[in-house]
Amino acid sequence: MPQRAHDIYASAPMRGLMADETVAYLPDLRRCAGTRALLLSAAAQDAPPNPPYLGQWVTLRLAQGRFRGDVQASASEPLPFIDRAFDLILLRHALEPASLSLDEIIRVLAPGGMLVLTGINPLSGWTPWWLWHTRGSDSHATSPMQLAVRLRRAELQIERVQRVGRALPVPSNGQADAPALLGGGYVLVARKQGPMNVPTRLRPKPVTPPVRAGLAPGARRNSVS
Repeated sequence: MPQRAHDIYASAPMRGLMADETVAYLPDLRRCAGTRALLLSAAAQDAPPNPPYLGQWVTLRLAQGRFRGDVQASASEPLPFIDRAFDLILLRHALEPASLSLDEIIRVLAPGGMLVLTGINPLSGWTPWWLWHTRGSDSHATSPMQLAVRLRRAELQIERVQRVGRALPVPSNGQADAPALLGGGYVLVARKQGPMNVPTRLRPKPVTPPVRAGLAPGARRNSVS
């Protein structure tokens, strides 16, 4: 029997794919500066990375059109956070079960902050399996290239787009795989433009006042040519 969209993330293939994604983006998280981070995930048991790398995490899990976790809210409404609230936002397959607004995600990302996106690549061998297991529910899977275009238009700098995971949705055997050039998932890393990208405003150089055209005291007029 096909699984509901919010249950598919508990399947063995998806657990393996999300583990591969974690390995791929952990180096990016280690170089992220700041203190506040948001994890927004479609997996019911997902949690911030360990070690956490940033001091304070807010965790939201998306299911049936609602956010659950540290905050309860509708996914169709604006995110319940102030502007520029987070130095890091980690979206784990969160764009697939609901049509979240990228504008809202960007709004709560601080200038200079990092955005890490993971998801199913709809142009991969996972698509037939995904459509079968989620039939009867909406799927908003978007290719990483399309997402990169949208983020660039919002003036985010794309740092990396990487395919990850196995080419087909089969459970991992626990062994290291070859480079996932045809992997079913992706990791996209972007950074919001901030103060570090703004040109430094130079201080005006003091201008020496011009010398008056009169004679210095004690100077004779015939000594001036």
